[in-house]
Amino acid sequence: MPSLSRQLAQWVAGLRYEDLPPAVVDRAKGLTLQGLASALLGSLTPGGQQAVKLVTDEEAGVRSGATIMVDGAKVTKGGAAFANAEMAMAGGKWDTFRMLTHPGTSIIPGAFVGAEASSASGRDFITALAAGYEVMERLAADFIPTVMSRGFHAGVVFGIFGPAIAAAKMLRFTEEQLNSTIALCASLAAGNLEGARSGGRALREGGAVRNAMLAVALAKQGHVGGETVLEGDAGFYHAYAGNNRGQLTYSFVGDTRTSLDKITAALGREWIFLETLYRIYSTAGYNIAHIDVTAALCREHDIKPENVDRIEAVVNWLETQYPSPAFPSRREDLEWKPGGTAYYSAYAVVKRGFPVLKANVDPTGAGEPPEVLDLMKHVKLIPSHEMTLFGPRITIFTKDGKSYTKQSTGREFIWDFAEETRRIREVIPGLPIPAAQFEEIITTCRDLDRQARADALVRLTLKKA
Repeated sequence: MPSLSRQLAQWVAGLRYEDLPPAVVDRAKGLTLQGLASALLGSLTPGGQQAVKLVTDEEAGVRSGATIMVDGAKVTKGGAAFANAEMAMAGGKWDTFRMLTHPGTSIIPGAFVGAEASSASGRDFITALAAGYEVMERLAADFIPTVMSRGFHAGVVFGIFGPAIAAAKMLRFTEEQLNSTIALCASLAAGNLEGARSGGRALREGGAVRNAMLAVALAKQGHVGGETVLEGDAGFYHAYAGNNRGQLTYSFVGDTRTSLDKITAALGREWIFLETLYRIYSTAGYNIAHIDVTAALCREHDIKPENVDRIEAVVNWLETQYPSPAFPSRREDLEWKPGGTAYYSAYAVVKRGFPVLKANVDPTGAGEPPEVLDLMKHVKLIPSHEMTLFGPRITIFTKDGKSYTKQSTGREFIWDFAEETRRIREVIPGLPIPAAQFEEIITTCRDLDRQARADALVRLTLKKA
């Protein structure tokens, strides 16, 4: 049996645009649009601007590197990937895979570096992007809660693989080079939780994608990464999950056994990439369904906020203990404060939704609607091992003794490109570019498989003089 990295490398090397199901092509276009919108928004934030300044101060004037979005500076490939990822993170319009990873914040910046370096067509870009997502998410899927419980941030640890695969695919790496790229990512993966828990600012996917570009550069130069770096006795899963036998400390549904063989099972026939959803609101992903499902329940039954006695939500147990039950910094089932799940549930009742451009919630409640702050104290979360991720069961009890329930599917934020276009347009008033320019980005993403060069999208983010 070939090693895990070898199986993945063989599949990526042989993958063609023609092999992609229409739903995969559509999702790649939509997630690209989401990521670009987030980078545009993030370019206006202190965090995004700090990242751009850090890189341009060190690297400005590079001739054959890659472009920082919005700013337009040419820097090293790793520097551009870092700055663009940091802007995407700061913008808050991420994608989400199984709650604790946000693949696009590293994969899309890395993919655009690969696109610029290779002059890749839109079809090549889509193919590489799909490969990057599929590899990263298969490696992460069952192991996310366990890796988090060991003090690593799963989004960062696994986030290195996707951008490296995407860039390497567009650079037309051979199977051997791809195998080494994956192996080198295992050596370069990193990301710790304690800094953010102790008053610091986490180093997130920006660091992962910068290291991903290093892995790609090393593999291109012939650096051999090894063969069993994922599943070996001293390999990646031993280091980050605690063993290479599929034993889990935690899982979303209580099952603490898996198999490394699942990582490559039905590869190319079943696309785990299609589980990736859109985090349209700038809040923890597990809150987004509370907004839309609760708002829909109120609309369906014409429930007025003044008539609500209390709200109960049965939720997946891990959604109440972020980042991990091993050391939770937030207990959503025990706390009622602005920015918590109870707040978003109450906001949905009072306002029938949530503003897409609202990025910051003052933990003191300053500036928040008083009726939201009052109602959130009447929200109860009930953790359960049986509930799917992002699939709360919401029940609203009214003061006249009636109750109304709506069960989320967990798929409310998995949609096609047309719906992504409809919803992402709400960010237009907050963008640093004119509305017409963003509409051109939308059109280019929609027609990406007909574009001669995918990096045309990078140019479309630049501010015009």
